[in-house]
Amino acid sequence: MYRRNVAPLISEALQDTPIVLLNGARQTGKSTLVQSGMLDNRDARYLTLDDAGTLAAAEADPVGFLAGLGGRVILDEVQRAPGLFPAIKAEVDRERRPGRFLLTGSANVLLLPRLSESLTGRMEILTLWPLSQGEIEDVEEGFIDAVFSESPLALPEELEGASDLLERLLRGGYPEVLGRGSEARRRAWFGSYVTTILQRDVRDLSNIEGLTELPRLLSLLAARAASLVNYSELSRSAAMPQSTLKRYVSLLQATFLVQTLPAWSGNLGKRLVRSPKLLLCDTGLISSLHGLSAERLAADPVLVGPLLENFVAMELMKQSAWSQTQPRLFHFRTQSGQEVDIVLEDAAGYVVGVEVKGAATVGARDFRGLRALAEVCGDRFRRGVVLYTGRTAIPFGENLYALPVDSLWRTEV
Repeated sequence: MYRRNVAPLISEALQDTPIVLLNGARQTGKSTLVQSGMLDNRDARYLTLDDAGTLAAAEADPVGFLAGLGGRVILDEVQRAPGLFPAIKAEVDRERRPGRFLLTGSANVLLLPRLSESLTGRMEILTLWPLSQGEIEDVEEGFIDAVFSESPLALPEELEGASDLLERLLRGGYPEVLGRGSEARRRAWFGSYVTTILQRDVRDLSNIEGLTELPRLLSLLAARAASLVNYSELSRSAAMPQSTLKRYVSLLQATFLVQTLPAWSGNLGKRLVRSPKLLLCDTGLISSLHGLSAERLAADPVLVGPLLENFVAMELMKQSAWSQTQPRLFHFRTQSGQEVDIVLEDAAGYVVGVEVKGAATVGARDFRGLRALAEVCGDRFRRGVVLYTGRTAIPFGENLYALPVDSLWRTEV
């Protein structure tokens, strides 16, 4: 079993918060984590709403269902019974104790206002993504805190280099996939996985039968990973109205298959009107949807760039959860076309830019976007980093560095 770096945060939340929700896509390890010895829940009763009998009881009489449980409770896949949320609120208001309920869900309640509003102020929400590279290697990554540190960045000695980088991109981070040695077996798992989510979880959220367009839409989105969202172009390619398209994309976001990076701007008012960047939750999923293989990536390096950028963005999103800094993630693009792939901003407004380059060499031209970002940020600019596939850490001016991609998971706390 893999050690999950978010586990200490869950344990801390259970010490002072009545309700803790661990959400994330299916098969990321939520059920395994909440039933494991990583969390202090030995005296908690575990029930899953994937069980038909348990679900029927919860839907028939939510108040009576909870009253019959008593003590500390773990409820798995709680989004399947939305009627439980008001009952949980009432139960907590009646007896407000820390760690009363540990919930898991495969739908993002922040995108489901009716559910999230029920528990505002009573619930802490944490997300479990597919395994990070550090979790796969049993380390807690410290890259984010290192690049935000006020101290000079300690450049690593020459790293081994990510000689297996293409394999990391192709396999992704779902625990079940890591045990499958062949690309064919991985594709078989992802095929069943996508079918299950689209026919079950999305249908539960939307109350619509036969969302037949979603598999093709997901493939279209995968082909546009790490690019700006263009709903007009997507609407034409998918042959569906923009209103329908946006609703379906929201459903894919709610089930954690699709994520977006909003645009960063020094003017807070402009952030909401600029196009976000599209991400999928896992590069293994992207690879499966498009039949990518190590041979195809090696033969066509153009395919590596977007896949690597998506990979880095999701690794940073995972690490942000357990870092001390806990930054928000954005992207940056000027009207003149200068851009930075990923912008991290901490609560104090300090900014780190991360540019991703799928090549083993790096030059001054690769820092143009980072210099533009530094100019906009002024004193709030902490550092700019180009992550590339070489092995050597190289300073490129004040607060600008080229770092090997594997420093992402080999910079420990």
